[in-house]
Amino acid sequence: MMRIAPEAKREGQALRILGIDFDPPARRGPAAAGLLLGLGLGLGLSSAAAQSEPPIRSAEDAFCRSEARAQVFSAPDPLNLGLREIGRRIWASCMERTQRKGQVKGQGKGQKSRKRRHR
Repeated sequence: MMRIAPEAKREGQALRILGIDFDPPARRGPAAAGLLLGLGLGLGLSSAAAQSEPPIRSAEDAFCRSEARAQVFSAPDPLNLGLREIGRRIWASCMERTQRKGQVKGQGKGQKSRKRRHR
């Protein structure tokens, strides 16, 4: 639990917490307040990026991730799924499309593709 020195409870005086003196923000100036705010936002954004996504595995994966990022805010959400789930669904449908595009019609597993010879 933090202890606040009784003499520091009045406005305009330094605050002492765990033996460290904290001056009121008015004495430090707006530059220090902006620096602290920027540092806090930077740490918050870096921790969010660290937990976000697994590494990219292929060119198709990278393309589909960028497509999902571009469409996630404009996609309808009637079921109130949330941005992550909508993005995941956009990514999954893109990956399915790109995998289907790679297969030739009529060519299943184990069949050779036929090349036409022009005469």
